[in-house]
Amino acid sequence: MPSHTYADRSAAQPPEREAVDALISQARLLRGGVDAVRREAVPDEDDPQLRWQRALCDLAVHHLEDLRQQLGQLRDGLPPDPVPASGQGVGAPSVPQPAAPPGQERGSLLSRVGSAEWNLLTDEVDWSEELFRIFGRSPQDGGLTLDELPSFVFSEDQPLLTAMVTDCLVDGKPIDGEFRIARPDGSVRTVHMMGEPVLDADGCTASMWAVLRDVSELRRSQRAVRETRDSLQRQRQIAQTERRLAVELQETVLPPWRGSLRLPHSSPAALDVAAHYLPSASTALIGGDWYDALPLPDGQTLLSVGDLTGHGVAATSGMAMLLGALRGMAVAGTDPGRLMGWLNQLLDASAQPAIGSAVCCRYDTPSRTLAWAQAGHPAPLLFRKGTGRALRAPEGVLLGATSGATYGQAEEQLEPGDLLVLHTDGLAPRGTRLDDPAAGDSGARSVLALAPRLSSARSAQECVRIVIEEFGHTDREDDACVLAARVDS
Repeated sequence: MPSHTYADRSAAQPPEREAVDALISQARLLRGGVDAVRREAVPDEDDPQLRWQRALCDLAVHHLEDLRQQLGQLRDGLPPDPVPASGQGVGAPSVPQPAAPPGQERGSLLSRVGSAEWNLLTDEVDWSEELFRIFGRSPQDGGLTLDELPSFVFSEDQPLLTAMVTDCLVDGKPIDGEFRIARPDGSVRTVHMMGEPVLDADGCTASMWAVLRDVSELRRSQRAVRETRDSLQRQRQIAQTERRLAVELQETVLPPWRGSLRLPHSSPAALDVAAHYLPSASTALIGGDWYDALPLPDGQTLLSVGDLTGHGVAATSGMAMLLGALRGMAVAGTDPGRLMGWLNQLLDASAQPAIGSAVCCRYDTPSRTLAWAQAGHPAPLLFRKGTGRALRAPEGVLLGATSGATYGQAEEQLEPGDLLVLHTDGLAPRGTRLDDPAAGDSGARSVLALAPRLSSARSAQECVRIVIEEFGHTDREDDACVLAARVDS
């Protein structure tokens, strides 16, 4: 049975808090300095330079406040999911800086900020060079009047601009808002406008000044961060849902054992069987590994382990289909060699083609004979009297690899006290093979070196525990199953 060992892992941690906290403190100090400069730059109705400085300070304060908030988000990481889950989390997304659009070069803050003043008494319009560049307009054409300005603005944003200008001119309210403009070259820019009315000696509005900043890149970056964050959260939720479904399906299909099982139940020479599923150390998704032991109607016992490629619901559903077919054919009396051929045909004709490996054994209790076949899978390991070896494997290619494949079948005479260990190839770390002990692989030697401990074990469950102690904490890149079957003495 899958155990608690494949519970979701904790989410990835945000960057070091000390480093981000230091940046937040620096931003706070910098804002304090800008506030001091802003207090000194008191707007003067007759000094546009002071108004310009005050507006730039206001913009700088806005940006520093945004910077503090963004650093706070960086420190705290992504907000929690709406549905609580403990799946492997993801860190804050890294958003590439967008390329500068045609006609808008990257540069300093000053190159993207322009100023304007509209004199209501003389109808004069005074635009800075930067503002002409923002609007894509030639200085020879002159600045736009307040009546002409809406012609450059998106129709959806025109009411907002009109309301801001009206409130400023009639009620003396400051302007602070954004709107989109369509430039003559067809490009679209987002402009943030801040301004105030200029009053004459009688307290009437004589003119209106404003500072306009091109915030298109800033808004695109913010939108990209928001969309990327939302996309990552959706992907994380989908992955967690898929994993939960895969776990539930696997738990439903695999035998619900809680210790050793005697098969056949009433035979004096029964097999003592136990098994365990080990999750991958590098992925949050469940794979298509399985183990199975089933008493058959003729008094024999089916033992099998296998692995279907892939992870998630697709792999576990394919595994369920394959294991169901295997059980059905075994109950019908199909020999392991022919059974592998039918499984290969089934997988080859599946609507979702996949590749799998498997080993299937039929154990005859009265004669203690093991008939088995394999499809590209590690051979069972036989432990007897304190030593171990891999059984000599009959021919057999991977399931689903080729149409019409034939599979050999081998027999092994077992003795009282013998132990069989069946496993999938994810049991050992990458680079080791458990099916070729003659080649001297460290993985095979590690399993076979357990022979003295396995021989002294009192049950199949204890044998499984010994194997898990050896391989359960290795850095596996795939999930695995191990099954132990011991012949009663």
